[in-house]
Amino acid sequence: MVHILGLCASPRREGATDYALRMALEGAQGVSEEIETSMVTLAGKRIAPCTDCKACIRSHSWCVIPDDMRTLVEQLDRADGILVASPVYCMGPTPQLSAFCSRLRAIRDCFPGLLRGKFLAALAVGGTRNGGQETTVAAIHNLFGIRGMNLVTNEPREYMGGRVWSDDAGAEGAQRDTLGMAGAVSLGRRLAETTLIYSYGKQVWAQRQETTNP
Repeated sequence: MVHILGLCASPRREGATDYALRMALEGAQGVSEEIETSMVTLAGKRIAPCTDCKACIRSHSWCVIPDDMRTLVEQLDRADGILVASPVYCMGPTPQLSAFCSRLRAIRDCFPGLLRGKFLAALAVGGTRNGGQETTVAAIHNLFGIRGMNLVTNEPREYMGGRVWSDDAGAEGAQRDTLGMAGAVSLGRRLAETTLIYSYGKQVWAQRQETTNP
């Protein structure tokens, strides 16, 4: 089985971003019976930003700040593909997601293989049609791409990621943006397809290694 994790960076529950992400995950689920999906939200989670204390580096261990990050990282570890969705805040992702990504420093310095080879796709939801969705998608790519992840974009006419217009009307507003939602669903499918194909490739590569180096 291939596991696709949806990470919702909205500080609100059951809003436009939550809805768009769920629909995208449904698109991923429909690719194959070998795809399983799950979703986690940052809403209500305790996530402090990194303070550059370097405790993780000194002890070659996880971050020492006592909050919800360790549980969230464990869910990232179990996933093969990660679909990150964020509402647009000041032309970028939410402060919650920025804090979350700042705390992944232990992965870079102590556990560099944890996200290596996993696939990432980004989805942004804005209150206006051109309200920063593209810059938010680019920021998400940067925040996770530096951890060694592989970026999955969208279909040729959908460009780099998913971009939904909610018209500041919550899930109902996102639902009305049929064009944007079609792009979100296609992004979920593309992430699932790419991740599944890669999983088959890894199996073939492992078999070849066993044959070459018995």
